[in-house]
Amino acid sequence: MEAAAPGEAPSAPTTPDTAWTVPIELGGKRLDAVVRALSGRPWSEARELVATGKIAIGGETHVYPDRSMTPGEVVEVRVRAPRPRTVRLAALDKSLIVYADVHVVVVRKPAGISTVPFGDETPEQRAETLDELVRDVLGRQGGGGRDRGAPLGVVQRLDKETSGLLVFARTFAAKKHLGQQLRQHTMLRRYLGIAHGDVPKRTFRSHFVADRGDRLRGSVQEGRREGQLAVTHVEPLERLNGATLVACRLETGRTHQIRIHLSEAGHPLVGERVYIRDYRGVPIPAPRILLHAAELGFAHPLDERPMRFEDPPPEDFDRVLARLRVR
Repeated sequence: MEAAAPGEAPSAPTTPDTAWTVPIELGGKRLDAVVRALSGRPWSEARELVATGKIAIGGETHVYPDRSMTPGEVVEVRVRAPRPRTVRLAALDKSLIVYADVHVVVVRKPAGISTVPFGDETPEQRAETLDELVRDVLGRQGGGGRDRGAPLGVVQRLDKETSGLLVFARTFAAKKHLGQQLRQHTMLRRYLGIAHGDVPKRTFRSHFVADRGDRLRGSVQEGRREGQLAVTHVEPLERLNGATLVACRLETGRTHQIRIHLSEAGHPLVGERVYIRDYRGVPIPAPRILLHAAELGFAHPLDERPMRFEDPPPEDFDRVLARLRVR
């Protein structure tokens, strides 16, 4: 199997196990758009190939059509590949569950999947949300004494592209207890991110509204008290080439809080595609938004004993970090 050279268009329709190298002119395009352009297939077929796990990038299957592509990446069609859910469950059996008992389950969320459904998913998409995958894996592993159909209480959420640690409650009492810790700001949530520019140490404190005036969620003007209070503590860890590795500790937990605060300060996260319209620099390419929930701590809802978990960033995060390190 041989990849086409950058800039070359395929000379024939896609055949089994065909591969191309993404040319410069398709850099930054969505995965489904790149598959369509390189294969010559209609939109419906290109999206179906992605959704059913038939597309691999650099040897790894990707099922999300909005994944941003980088020139030089190798896109491969694997028509005989198994369904993504089969592959994902087998891979997650050993990596998804960090800790589980009859009250809580701490999980390691992969980037690219939603924490919970939003209501407009197909049955296949619904089965790919994190809560469903956790139920399935717990059922396959025995589930810490709970049956496979036991409900999971959503305590916190991570954005679809964010990786890392989060906790589900397994009883109503545990959900209430953990929710109170969130409201009282006693739950530890520390994230690692790579942000554009030279980020200073700073605490962001603003009020978020659903539309700040440009149809995006964000902060209202200083002095106005409408909206929800959002507080983020940011600390630079390492200066990079055009970016900064930062640690972000959440005091509150508003939707897209870290992304918004950093973007409004002129330091959008690398990989950001929504809150970047006012950024005047050159965006650094990345396969996703580079944000990882690295530390999680809470008091156990049964006996208040301290629970603390850490998780290093995944490979895609580390690859970009290594590329940006000043040599």
